[in-house]
Amino acid sequence: MVYIMGVDGGGSKTYCVICDERGERIGFGLAGCGNYQMVGINDAYHNIQSSIQSALSDASLKIDDISFVQFGLAGADRPKDFAILNNALEKLGFNRWDLVCDTMEGLRTGSPTNIGVVLICGSGTNSAGRNSDGATAQTGGFGYLYGDWAGGYSMAQETFRTAVRSHEMRESPSLLTQEVPKFFGFNSMGELLQDFLDRDVTSVPADLTQLLHQVADKHDPLAISILEKTGKELGLAAISVIKKLGKFETTIPIVLTGSVLQKGKNKSLLDSILTTVKMEISDVELIIPNMEPVYGSVMLAMDHLGLPVTDDIMKKFEEYGGYEK
Repeated sequence: MVYIMGVDGGGSKTYCVICDERGERIGFGLAGCGNYQMVGINDAYHNIQSSIQSALSDASLKIDDISFVQFGLAGADRPKDFAILNNALEKLGFNRWDLVCDTMEGLRTGSPTNIGVVLICGSGTNSAGRNSDGATAQTGGFGYLYGDWAGGYSMAQETFRTAVRSHEMRESPSLLTQEVPKFFGFNSMGELLQDFLDRDVTSVPADLTQLLHQVADKHDPLAISILEKTGKELGLAAISVIKKLGKFETTIPIVLTGSVLQKGKNKSLLDSILTTVKMEISDVELIIPNMEPVYGSVMLAMDHLGLPVTDDIMKKFEEYGGYEK
């Protein structure tokens, strides 16, 4: 029996699954942050190792039983990152394995040919692509100072400051001035502001993005404008990747991954992405995968082994659902 392991390490969790060559999931494990840029290589390694051990235990397997491991890790962006991560991953003891940025596993979930552009919008944001010649390119993923604006943390900050500005009549009225205080357990923006200022609060949790979607669904103009701004930024990143790569022989799939895109699926945000891209590149389509990114790693591992990824296998990966289930 051939056993394949996929590991997806991001800013909030590290998720590991083990499947056989028929796509049957026989083990999984979950641990904390797998992005070494956020928590350091030691903590990231510990979380990756923990998720793997949990999956092996769940499957009643040992390291030597695994035919191939594909790691898809946030933070694997530059040669320096790969050197640090490869040195750590070698210590895990697997015979055959490969490392890609989590963008590439995301692309594989939505593109059977592994060609196209992928946009990640979860706690943070990143974009990358692969063209018909196999060349790859990345735009973003390095934070606000290096040109990024999007992702759950950025959207949460913008949601909060927009509620403040609306409360102070620097913006038009918004439901955010009612819903943001409730989110934090206050009766009003006034109460919230006095408490936060007294405690020198300087950031808010990315979970506030969920509230943003809820308020936008109630047709609130300011909430919708934040989502449209996010969509424009993601669209510009997609354009950048396409221009860097150049050679695409067919309609370019733009695969949307990450919780903000896969779970939020807000029409204003998606329309903004597509409108922005089509201002310069017309032959594109948006694709939202129905599977967790970790199965992109599993499929890449199967590609390495020359195993066919059939429609039946992809259907299984979609049916398994997320790590919450």
